Amino acid sequence: MGDDERGREVVVPDRLYKSVTVFSTLFAIVAVVLGFVSLDSATNAGRAAPSEVNVVLAVLGVGLIAAGGLVYAFSSRFRASGMAKDKDSGDEPSDNG
Repeated sequence: MGDDERGREVVVPDRLYKSVTVFSTLFAIVAVVLGFVSLDSATNAGRAAPSEVNVVLAVLGVGLIAAGGLVYAFSSRFRASGMAKDKDSGDEPSDNG
């Protein structure tokens, strides 16, 4: 991991890490599923003619999918203080194979 990537990590207490991981994953999954349901509804399961597509519902669906992905991506920046670093980062011996 380069110096700029280490600066992007946020080291938090173990309990906070677990909470962030659980709730961000839960939010991301719900947002993505609701986004696809909304998109499916807006396009009548992909059978609607372009003039019949509910644009507001389609934009809401795409927005929910994007929001879920962003939340999941940003939550991956957190790590607990006892978590191991990347194997190739050089701060741990790589004698395990």
